[in-house]
Amino acid sequence: MVIINSVKELKDKVSALKRENKTVGLVPTMGALHAGHASLVSRSVEENDTTVVSVFVNPTQFNDKNDLAAYPRTIEADCALLNSIGADYVFAPSVEEVYPDPDTRTFSYPPTDTVMEGAFRPGHFNGVCQIVSKLFMFVEPDRAYFGEKDFQQIAVIKAMVADYASQNAPWAQHLDIRPCPIMREADGLALSSRNTLLAPNERAIAPNIYKALQASLAYSKTHTVEETKQHTIAAINATQGLEVQYYDIVNALTLESVTSWDDADHIQGCITVFCGATPIRLIDNINYK
Repeated sequence: MVIINSVKELKDKVSALKRENKTVGLVPTMGALHAGHASLVSRSVEENDTTVVSVFVNPTQFNDKNDLAAYPRTIEADCALLNSIGADYVFAPSVEEVYPDPDTRTFSYPPTDTVMEGAFRPGHFNGVCQIVSKLFMFVEPDRAYFGEKDFQQIAVIKAMVADYASQNAPWAQHLDIRPCPIMREADGLALSSRNTLLAPNERAIAPNIYKALQASLAYSKTHTVEETKQHTIAAINATQGLEVQYYDIVNALTLESVTSWDDADHIQGCITVFCGATPIRLIDNINYK
């Protein structure tokens, strides 16, 4: 496994691979890797000749400087894990390498980037699109892998790729975005780099988020969308130390809120919960149909 810090070296390596007609898979990450990330990398290794993993805490997608400062950084452990599961290249650049100049590009894909996370974290998805588009330009992958825990992010990235494809960007023409299932702890908590920030007592209550989501599946069979939302929110808020920031039940394709279970063929429940005194912001989602 080779660790690369410069954009030029990354592009040179990828160009050489392309000349040999090698397929390239990309797994964008912000580090603090866990088994969820490992599942993405393993899938890329299976499906491509070469796998590139980026490890970069992207400052432009944080609208809270304290959140950016607190985000865990474990590059040595990350590289050890990636080496053990077959990654070929790790791209671990500095902020100055990725953003030699301020990135003033703006992206807008309503409603996918304006609801839920988009409403509560202004500028977040613009930052996501900035960094992910840069990575796509640097690597020009055949396939890119994202975890479904970030359900809304995948929708935004797909919209961005379609936008660039319509503008004839070469890297976007045949890029396949591959969503991968949420990986969970044995008690149901969705794997997240933020879980490492939870105190033991906070970690103990965090699985109640997914328990409430699971319970809502049966509840939804005999109740309306609104009743299901309110029941789920109340169930989570009943645990001291958990507070729902939002819970919405949406069309899984457009991310628009639904009011009836008949409003869409595929319906997803997406939630963000504050956990603990700090608090740590945890996200999860579940499919209703």
